[in-house]
Amino acid sequence: MPAIPVTVLTGYLGAGKTTLLNRILSEPHGKRFAVIVNEFGEIGIDNDLVVGADEEVFEMNNGCICCTVRGDLIRIIGGLLKRKGGFDGIIIETTGLADPAPVAQTFFVDPEVAERTRLDAIVTVVDARHIAQRLADSHEAEEQVAFADVILLNKTDLADAEALEAVERRLRSMNPFARILRTERCAVGLDDVLGIGAFDLDRVLAAEPGFLSEDDHEHDQSVTSVSLAGTRPLDPAAFDLWFRTLIQLKGVDLLRYKGILAFAGSDRRTVVQGVHMLSDSANLGLWQGGAERVSRFVLIGRKLDADALSAGFAECAAR
Repeated sequence: MPAIPVTVLTGYLGAGKTTLLNRILSEPHGKRFAVIVNEFGEIGIDNDLVVGADEEVFEMNNGCICCTVRGDLIRIIGGLLKRKGGFDGIIIETTGLADPAPVAQTFFVDPEVAERTRLDAIVTVVDARHIAQRLADSHEAEEQVAFADVILLNKTDLADAEALEAVERRLRSMNPFARILRTERCAVGLDDVLGIGAFDLDRVLAAEPGFLSEDDHEHDQSVTSVSLAGTRPLDPAAFDLWFRTLIQLKGVDLLRYKGILAFAGSDRRTVVQGVHMLSDSANLGLWQGGAERVSRFVLIGRKLDADALSAGFAECAAR
């Protein structure tokens, strides 16, 4: 039985990993993928933003996939390997705060996983506008670039030509082996990211001899997540005022935010997400009949005041 190829999608918060995942799943490739999504926070958002893979999305919450949750990752993969019908591939979307090295270790240190799967590639998505800042303040962002087999230099429409050249030079100086592809909204051919056989254990061991035995890695302890939820519909004007004020005052500390919201007077789910002061919103499908319309909003950043955020969000409820 051939080993199942595994693709790890990594990249810092807001770079575009879920956009890439949705592109992969939406293409008419005729293949069957199992998707594992790792969330940083108590409330899951990404699972609801993944298209076309309803029963094959496995969600891991409230932990970094490269730390305490790795046992869950092995358990989920073990369960997948026992399912009838099999899969053409497994795709893992890590939290933006994950160091990819321990994730990669999983496919070599667990006997069953090592026998039945093969790590095909680590694909790292970077935000062309913010990557320089991330490399300066985040160890995880550095590791994500260093371990990449393919780097998608994404959101190129938000940076000028000179800035893109500078960023690309920086990325190549950190990882001369990775293939760098410039993209907007992660528009890339599937043959560039799937089934490419790019992960080279020998190269990794040459750079980090202790790769297969290392258990500890660093995290930025100043980064926390705040998960907000409410069952009452939100007043659109009240939320808009609160949210605009929030990103004006705290935008520099907001590394990522993402929510699926229920607004009064609308029967559609609204997704609001962004990085720092760059935000975007769009309507998703209708709320399912009979389902409780719960607004969920997760913010990840530095120096977040959970009590103030919770109180402000609660004030947005429609009267």
